[in-house]
Amino acid sequence: MTDAQDPNAALEMRASDADRERVAERLRVAAGHGRLTMDELEERLERAYGAKTYAELEPIIRDLPDTDAGANYAPGAAAALSPRVGGTPSRKRWSIAVMSGATRRGNWVVPPRYNAFAFWGGVVLDLREASYAQQETVIRANALMGGIEIIVPDDVNVHLEGVGIMGGYDETGATRQTPPGAPIVRVTGIAFWAGVQVKRKSRPKADEPRQLPPS
Repeated sequence: MTDAQDPNAALEMRASDADRERVAERLRVAAGHGRLTMDELEERLERAYGAKTYAELEPIIRDLPDTDAGANYAPGAAAALSPRVGGTPSRKRWSIAVMSGATRRGNWVVPPRYNAFAFWGGVVLDLREASYAQQETVIRANALMGGIEIIVPDDVNVHLEGVGIMGGYDETGATRQTPPGAPIVRVTGIAFWAGVQVKRKSRPKADEPRQLPPS
């Protein structure tokens, strides 16, 4: 029988989404203080969101001071996640438009990594009615002489981290303080002679007819 006081046994317990998100937040704070490079941050975030037990989470932050996070790491101590976080992600993990258009909208679960590519075409990703498989989602949006539009509601945190070359990455629409545990969407990639734009819009009203994507 396993000793409940054995710290090694505790480390083998299954981690929750809240535990993974707390570690991820500590990594982001450490990167903001210059303790981790962006490559190290991305690599550790991948490990954190893929961890299944506390034993897998603990080494990821072992070399980081807990003072950065404002509190010691404790399993289950994170704030409650948004009800929009969780669920089985869509099997489709990309939208591609080559001299054409592609649209994704409605009620769907966004996977942790999603790719959008537009070449002489346009991609529209509407996330207003979507939920998210994990707390943090990375959308790699690459556009070449085309455009990518990502529509988000005002209760989602968005970080634009892309690069525009004779093009641009822009965000439009009013923002407000997001609730604790709100989903995080990071938009990365390159826009070459193209544009990647994040637009903040209100969610569709319940009685508003949905516009279905083209078949």
